Amino acid sequence: MSNLQWPELIIFTILFALVTVLGFMASRWQRGSTLDHLDEWGLGGRKFGSWITWFLLGGDLYTAYTFVAVPALVFSAGALGLYALPYTIVVYPIVLLPALRMWSVSRVRGYVTPADFVRGRFGSPILALLVAITGIVATMPYIALQLVGLEAVLRTMGINGSGIVGHLPLLVAFVILAFYTYQSGLRAPALIAFVKDILIYIVILVAIIYLPSKLGGWSHIFDAAAKKLGTPSPTTGKPAGSILLTANNQLQYATLALGSALALFLYPHSLTSVLASRGRNVIKRNMVALPAYSLVLGLLALLGYVAITAGVKPLTNAATGKADGNTIVPVLFDTQFSSWFAGIAFAAIGIGALVPAAIMSIAAANLWTRNIYKEYIRKNATPAEEAKQAKLASLVVKLGAVAVIILIDPQFSIDLQLIGGVLILQTLPAVALALYTRWFHRWGLIAGWVVGIGWGLIMLYGIPNPANGKQHFGGSALALGNMSIFGWHPFSGSQVQIYVGFVALIANLVVAAIVTVIARQLKVFNGTDDTNAEDYHADENDKDLRPIGVH
Repeated sequence: MSNLQWPELIIFTILFALVTVLGFMASRWQRGSTLDHLDEWGLGGRKFGSWITWFLLGGDLYTAYTFVAVPALVFSAGALGLYALPYTIVVYPIVLLPALRMWSVSRVRGYVTPADFVRGRFGSPILALLVAITGIVATMPYIALQLVGLEAVLRTMGINGSGIVGHLPLLVAFVILAFYTYQSGLRAPALIAFVKDILIYIVILVAIIYLPSKLGGWSHIFDAAAKKLGTPSPTTGKPAGSILLTANNQLQYATLALGSALALFLYPHSLTSVLASRGRNVIKRNMVALPAYSLVLGLLALLGYVAITAGVKPLTNAATGKADGNTIVPVLFDTQFSSWFAGIAFAAIGIGALVPAAIMSIAAANLWTRNIYKEYIRKNATPAEEAKQAKLASLVVKLGAVAVIILIDPQFSIDLQLIGGVLILQTLPAVALALYTRWFHRWGLIAGWVVGIGWGLIMLYGIPNPANGKQHFGGSALALGNMSIFGWHPFSGSQVQIYVGFVALIANLVVAAIVTVIARQLKVFNGTDDTNAEDYHADENDKDLRPIGVH
């Protein structure tokens, strides 16, 4: 730590201290009668308005992953990294109506998690448990991804090392996060999101205007990126990427964008932010306004090409001895901006990690409390006991994410999130489709989940990454020529790639449909549905309709 960048570190620390104070103050912000209730602690009292929800969802969906991993992927692979742009554009029209339905039925029935809805819709604790476990497992690497972004900033400021000592600043940051999340619940990230988004917009607008003018303009930037990406890699002998999609990765790009869009609001943290809003009109306004973030995302992704032109070299991870691609953008800011503005940029990335990490840990804690603890361990838990259990669970989730960063090489953090996307996508039939139809039999959905998860993991296991020597779990792009269905290779020899999650979801739906038809023919009991048609259109006029059991 002898090369500490003190001006940057001081500004980063000041802004970090500011959001810490806001985090603790949030416990008194729009507070109900008590925080010892899951609705108040885990959903902010279900009374966030349009502006708060916009910042909360923006902070939730556009994370440190946006700042770090997307430009890093563009830096290393080119056009493929821009998949994040179309998927964030198409997601909001896709999600608008399901989000309204999920909010309505959850408000009437007092549901806190997507697994609550599945439990009520199908009367199946097993299916609800599978949805809850999938949500928790898929969320863990997403939280770890936020820590990777924060750690990339700390390394750039000279805080670099291995073991517990090397990770100490990261541990301190997340201990502070854990404390104010424990005290304030969802209100903490909602309040901090205001600061985070303001900083992000300032940094991106300055970067996208200043850096191209300094480096010779966009034409020169694209020419330099095309030349660098088209040069064969000494490791593989093939070009690292291209600024245009090729015939082999166009299908992967399309299925990855669509699959990611379908998966985004299946994540428990996304639905948590939706359920925390006070009315259907709030959700409608946000589905219209949130694409404004996609404009910023597109500009941000282009920083990968800017980093190529600037000759940025990623820092070496002291723990692994390998180049850390996640440091591309922090190093770009460090070398091209003045120290004081680089400090502001680093704070934006750091706070951009804290907001979603807090929301994600709360969402995972809600799943544990409602769908595992209360369902299987303590059925008669009081609201106060539920709230206490959720607070403790949120601490455990954060510690688990930190352990992942310390024990596992985080260099290819984007792959962690993509694997999580494959998993959470398999809950789409039980969660999203069930909002419109109860045709699927609960045992069909369970069978489809097993096949989708199982085959998805098998395909992910078989994907290597020659660039870093990984033999397994090297990414989420499957060459069709390597696809095997019980030993049958329908696309033998093809180099065209496709997103694993999309293939697994198709298998999931096919199996779920087949088992449903069989179960219906055999007249197998399909559980008890505690929802009704009125639930899905409740509170259309944004009347103050409180969930059952909440006073």
